Amino acid sequence: MSAADRIRQHFADSIQTKIDAADRFPEHIANAGELMINALVGGHKILACGNGGSAADAQHFSAELLNRFEHERPSLPGITLTADTSTLTSIANDYSYDEVFAKQIRALGQQGDILLAISTSGNSPSIINGVKVAHDRGLQVVALSGRNGGKVTSLLNNHDVEIRVPADRTARIQETHILIIHCLCDMIDNHLFAQG
Repeated sequence: MSAADRIRQHFADSIQTKIDAADRFPEHIANAGELMINALVGGHKILACGNGGSAADAQHFSAELLNRFEHERPSLPGITLTADTSTLTSIANDYSYDEVFAKQIRALGQQGDILLAISTSGNSPSIINGVKVAHDRGLQVVALSGRNGGKVTSLLNNHDVEIRVPADRTARIQETHILIIHCLCDMIDNHLFAQG
């Protein structure tokens, strides 16, 4: 297979994954957006976390809230739990990397807030511990996952929303996660600011 053909195959696979997700999950994405909108309207915030590429997605989401998505509007309260290297490394060093999100959620999370937990496998111990603490603190969880959902799936309750990308390859899952994040940002902006 030539380099050009391999590149075309990446595009085709990514497009097909997104089509499969679009066929299965519009209502799940809408439900997640409603949770976030209700939290923001109620004066609450959205915390976001993930590891590796999912950490970048968590930061991307928070940046879209705090700054803006596609249109000028007031800033919205979104906090990424992945960007403070001093906090992350002190928790990882003094306790365990598995606690890097849980300890932050214990300090920052309040009842009515939302946790956006992003994990392509759903098996990251740091995400699992974060979801457990989020529930202890009265947060609802929006989980972006892939594959079979992993261990996070069994932790979610009827008030949470899981959006599980129908793919096994990490790259395809991550590419679809960012589209889902943009859908959520658009939904939040359209609902809160469409009327000016």
